[in-house]
Amino acid sequence: MSSAPIVVHPPSRTAGRRVSVHSQGRDEILGTAYSDHDLVVFLDGAGIQDPDSMLND
Repeated sequence: MSSAPIVVHPPSRTAGRRVSVHSQGRDEILGTAYSDHDLVVFLDGAGIQDPDSMLND
């Protein structure tokens, strides 16, 4: 079983969710998403095409 390259972690105490990407053999934290918009911005920055469509995936 392979791990997902982009992970949205469970909510923290501040209600934000850490977003990380696995690339080139290591995990990189993209930031903390407090809204869908934040997540879309992180996904766009990671090179995901049409990140809005991934929110329901």
